[in-house]
Amino acid sequence: MKRWMTFGWTAAFCLTACLQSAMSFADEYYEVRTIVLGDKGDATAIDQYLEKALIPALERQNIGPVGVFAPKENSETKAGSVFVIIPFTELGQVETSRAALAKDSEYQNAAADYLGRDAKSPPYSRISSELLTAMDCWPKTVVPDGTLENDERVYELRLYESANERLGDLKVEMFNAGEVPIFLDSGIQPIFIGLALVGPQMPSLTYLTVYKNEAAREKAWDAFRAHPDWKVLSKNPRYGGTVSRIDKFVLSAKPYSQM
Repeated sequence: MKRWMTFGWTAAFCLTACLQSAMSFADEYYEVRTIVLGDKGDATAIDQYLEKALIPALERQNIGPVGVFAPKENSETKAGSVFVIIPFTELGQVETSRAALAKDSEYQNAAADYLGRDAKSPPYSRISSELLTAMDCWPKTVVPDGTLENDERVYELRLYESANERLGDLKVEMFNAGEVPIFLDSGIQPIFIGLALVGPQMPSLTYLTVYKNEAAREKAWDAFRAHPDWKVLSKNPRYGGTVSRIDKFVLSAKPYSQM
C-alpha cells in the first residue's frame, strides 16, 4: 500500500512538472466543472454554496471571473446540471486554491451546510471536471462590456472531440489558423477557448461563447456557416475529419455568475 501511494504521489508530481514545462507560456488555465444534480440533488443548496461560499473565497484568492450556468429549457442535453467555469492565471493555482479553501474560515463557515451533508442527503449526484489550457487564438478570458447587464443574453458551451491526438492537434491548428476571426465576423463572441489537458473526453477542446439573445445566437451561427472564409477553411483537406463528436450546451447564466 505504501509503495502504491509513493508511486501515486511521484506520478502526480511528474505530471504536474511536465504540464508546467510544456504549457509554461499559457496565459490562463480553466476548470470546467459539471455538477450533475441527479434525482436527489439540491439545486438551492448548490446555488447558495457557489454564490455565498465558493465565489467569494475565490475572489479573496484573486481568482475570477467565475461563470455559473444552467442549461436553458430548449438545450439539447444535460438538463439538471450546473456548469462552473473557473479561470486560473497559473497552473499551480489549481492546487494552491484548494489548499487555501481548507484554511479559509469565512469559506468554511459559509459552506458549512453544503459541506456538512452526509451520504443520505447529498447536494448533487456527481461532479465531473476538465482542466484546459488557453489557446493562442484566444489567450485570456473576455467578458464583453454590458454582458452582465443584459438579462436576455444566451451562452453556448461546445466541446469538440477528436479521434486521436494528431487530429486533435490539427483542430487546434485550425482554430489558431483562422477560425476565430470568422467567429467574430459572424457575431460569435468567445469568452474562453481551451485545449483539454485532463478530462473525461480527450483529446478535445472546449469553448464558451455569448450572444445578446437566442435570435442573435441562431443568426450568428447561420452567418458562420455561410461565411466565405469558413467555406474555404472547412474544405481544406488538411483539416478533414478533425472533429469526431460535438457536445453543445445552450446555457443561461445564474444571477450571481461573473461571466
